[in-house]
Amino acid sequence: MIVVAGESLIDLVPQERADGVLAPLLPRRGGGPYNTAVALGRLGAATGFCSRVSTDAFGETLLEGLRSAGVDLSLVQRGPEPTTLAVATLGADGSAGFAFYAEGSADRLFTLPPALPPTVRALALGTCSLVLEPGASAYEALLRREAGRGVFTLLDPNIRAGLIPDAAAYRARFAGWLPSVSLLKVSAEDADWLGGSPGTWSALGPAAVVLTRGGDGLTVRTADGTEVSVPAVPVDVVDTIGAGDTINAALLHGLATRDALTPRAAATLGTDGWREVLAFAARAAALTCSRTGAEPPYAAELS
Repeated sequence: MIVVAGESLIDLVPQERADGVLAPLLPRRGGGPYNTAVALGRLGAATGFCSRVSTDAFGETLLEGLRSAGVDLSLVQRGPEPTTLAVATLGADGSAGFAFYAEGSADRLFTLPPALPPTVRALALGTCSLVLEPGASAYEALLRREAGRGVFTLLDPNIRAGLIPDAAAYRARFAGWLPSVSLLKVSAEDADWLGGSPGTWSALGPAAVVLTRGGDGLTVRTADGTEVSVPAVPVDVVDTIGAGDTINAALLHGLATRDALTPRAAATLGTDGWREVLAFAARAAALTCSRTGAEPPYAAELS
């Protein structure tokens, strides 16, 4: 099983509007880790979600989305606190920005669960859940504990700068996570904000670092010095919401199908193996970008 830990929330996505009229906001299930879990489930991977989810109506629909994707919910904590809301703004190219309403929300009260079941092969984390306290410290403890037990770990920082009050402190904390990370996935924008590079980060612990460059494709650099790039798949972009999360899922699924969910296997997968994994991720992300909101593809759409 692959476990994804982190926030679930409701994206409020603006729709087309007439001049002078406020755009209606369409609620969509979202959150980076949530989208990654749904994408993994739709790809057919055995997946579990580890988070704290509200008992409000939004929380119930979030759980329904996970169930529909076949995601195991046994690691989900529940609470009466409200669900986080993220108001999206869309650029002319479909790129998305977000304003978050997360004060006192359920995910922020996540607590460290007992050791994950022995069937867990990988753990994925990232986004707001590693920023907003007190839950952030619990997710960080989960990362360190499971990595120490030999679980393969994926980290996608997915920077939301508006939620980070002290950029220097976050960058230092990020560097401290890397010895516990097997696979680091960062966007070019996140790399610029963090002030690092795949070569720098791979020296600190990750077996592989995947850099996503939007329409310019994806590149991986492994600890043994292998570097592989693939182009993006051309598509008419509706919006980019969930594209990076879909890539997370596709990378994990691609590695799992090659029995490469160990740091050693990921570092030595080779040029051909990584090219196939990255190309699969690029195709999956393109399908997500062709739809409104975070709607990752099913396995049948990629066969």
